[in-house]
Parts: sequence; structure tokens; C-alpha cells
Amino acid sequence: MNTVYLLNHTFVGIFGMILSAAFCDIVWTRQKRRMLISGMAVLLLFQGMVYFFASPHLATCLYPITTHIPLAIMLYILSKKSFWSIISVLTAYLCCQIRRWIALLVIAVFSGDVAMQRITELVVTLPLLFLLVRFVAPSVRSVSHYTTSVQCQFGLIPVLYYGFDYLTSVYTNLLVEGALVTVEFMPFVCCVAYLVFVLRISAAERARSQLEQAQDTLNIQIAQAVREIETLRESQQKVKVYRHDLRHHMQYLSSCIENGKTQQAQDYIREICSEIEADKVTVFCENEAANLIFSAFVGRADNQGIPMTIKAVIPHVIPVSESDLCVLLSNALENALHACQKCKQKGLSAAIEVSAYEENWKFFLQIINSCDTDITFVHGIPVTNNPGHGMGIRSICAIVERYDGMYDFSVEDGQFILRVSL
Repeated sequence: MNTVYLLNHTFVGIFGMILSAAFCDIVWTRQKRRMLISGMAVLLLFQGMVYFFASPHLATCLYPITTHIPLAIMLYILSKKSFWSIISVLTAYLCCQIRRWIALLVIAVFSGDVAMQRITELVVTLPLLFLLVRFVAPSVRSVSHYTTSVQCQFGLIPVLYYGFDYLTSVYTNLLVEGALVTVEFMPFVCCVAYLVFVLRISAAERARSQLEQAQDTLNIQIAQAVREIETLRESQQKVKVYRHDLRHHMQYLSSCIENGKTQQAQDYIREICSEIEADKVTVFCENEAANLIFSAFVGRADNQGIPMTIKAVIPHVIPVSESDLCVLLSNALENALHACQKCKQKGLSAAIEVSAYEENWKFFLQIINSCDTDITFVHGIPVTNNPGHGMGIRSICAIVERYDGMYDFSVEDGQFILRVSL
């Protein structure tokens, strides 16, 4: 019996030390491996000396001093992470309980005794160590790169269990005696840990959702910037063409004047002015950013034969940033234009009406466009299953929520209506 006890005690010591080192974030070198093996041998030798020259009970009581503290110090020397070295040791100690529980399950099923329990613990030690080192240790090590707050939350249960186990099983007999508060302590800890886990997951999900919305908004801003750059590039190219053709225009006009063809010269001048007028940005309101967006989409709608009516009274200064205004208008008009394109493809009439104004330091926007009546709403927001779509609606909602405003989406008589107030 003593031989099995000694083997089991030695195996669990080796199991815990190797697992602690695997949980600790260490860049392993040959020298560090030698140091770990030497340190493990010294600790096991010291445990054996206490066991033989004192008593097994004293060896168990002094285990934190003879093993856990020196092991944490050794891991700190190897990793240079003091706090995480302690967490690694305590987490490994918690994992040692898996051996014990498997053994207890075996003797419960086969009606075994203490000897069967210790033999089972010996048998499962190496396979369990392999599984933990291979599949669990990398995830545990990754936590060492998180903030100290996260590390503390991760190490809370190992710390509580360590103190609970020694106070109720080693230094006292409270657990064996079955004191109700003692028996219910670890279930209480598990319940609290579960609730904390749920709260953290919920907070992390909200943060992830906000990041996704910010990323979607940024992507749309980038796309809009690319479109504006492309528009500027086209205008610049037209300016180059006009500059190149200016000499020819002047020669033609000079020839008309020299030959007394003044009416022909005037007609030619009006024709050139009309071409230049067609390329300029239409002024719908005082706000320059809104004019650029409206002009761009009116041009796109005209090219596709979709009437777009705009009534805008937007001053230079409004309670919305220029970037948010561009994203809001671009997304809303893009969605309206896309819906009208689908109507045109089905042979239906299509049109877009835009109303925008500022009043009492509030910005109001309404866009009415023809649409396919087959639109799905979830909590009052239109949704789609088509990949790559729906980002515009999310961006509109995100901007409105950021300004504590209101939005409303509805469909009436084959027309989609968007109303926004910021």
C-alpha cells in the first residue's frame, strides 16, 4: 500500500509540475528545460525527505511550502511573469482533481477500495497529462497576454479552490464532517463564476457589435471617398480636355468673327457653355457636402432614367458632422436607387423624392422611393439575407443612435419611406 501511495504521490507531483510549466508562457531553450528538470528533481527529493524523516501527513500539510511556492518561483525565473506563474501553479493544482474524480467514479462503479482509487489515478495520469498539455495548455497560455484584470478573473476559481481544499481537507476535516456551508461553497463559487462569465460574454458581444458597426461605417465612408475621388478624377480629366480644346475653340470663334458670322459664333459659345454647365455641381442647398452627394446621385439616377426630386434646406452648419452626413445621405440614396433599379428591371415605374432640412438645431431627412413590396422587417428595421447587403441600413441606424435621434422605416402603397431626425 505504501509503495502505491508513494508512486501516486510522485506521479501527481510530476503531473502538477509539468502542467504548471505548460500553462506558463515560457520560451523554452535547452538550458531552461534542464533547469526545470533539475528543479523538479530537487522538489521531489525534498518531498521524499519530509515524508520519510517526518510523516506523510506533515508532507501533505507542508506541500504549499515545499512544492508550490518554490515551483512558482522557478517558473517566474523561467518566464519573468510573477503573477502568471502563481496562476499557472494554482490552475495545474485544480486540474489535478480530474485524476481524483475519475478514480472516484471508477471505484463507485466497480465498488472498489482506496487501493483501486490510487491505481486508477496512476493509470490515468500520463494520458490526462498528454491531453491537457496538447489541447488545453495553449489556450491557458494565451490568457497570460491579456490584461491583469482578465488574468485575475481567470485565476479566481483556482485560487478559491486551492484555499478551499487545504482549509477543509488538509488542515481541517470540515469537508469530511459534511458541514453544510462547506459542502455548498464550491457550488456557490461555480454559480457566481457562471454569472460573471455570462456578464462578460454579454459585454464582449456588445463591444463586438459596436466594433462591427464602426467597421461597417468606416467601410462605407471609404467607399464614398473612393466614389468622390473618382468623380474628382473625371472632372479633372474633363478640365484637361477643355484646356486642350480651348485653342481650337478660340481659332473657330476667331474665324467666325473674321468672316462676319457673329450669330454662328454666339451659337457655338452657348453650346460650349451648356456643356460646361452640365458638368458643374448643382446647388440644392447651402451645405456643400450635401450638394456633392445630391449631385452625384441625381446624375446616377438620370443615367438610369429614374426621376429624383430633391427639396433641401440645409445650412452650412448643422448638428451633424460632415462625415456622418455624407454616410447617412449616401447610404439612404444608394438604397433608394437600388430599390428603383429593381423596380425598373420588373417593368415598374420608379422615382425618388428627397426632403431634407434643419430646424431648431435638428436635422430632418425623408426619402420616399418606389420599391418591391416584398420587404421583411425585424423590430421595425428592414433586413435581407442577401450577402453584402444590409450594411447601409445598419450604418444609418448606428449614426442615428449615436446622435440619440430617431429613425422610421415603412412601406406604403408600393413606396419605401425613410424618416430620420437627429
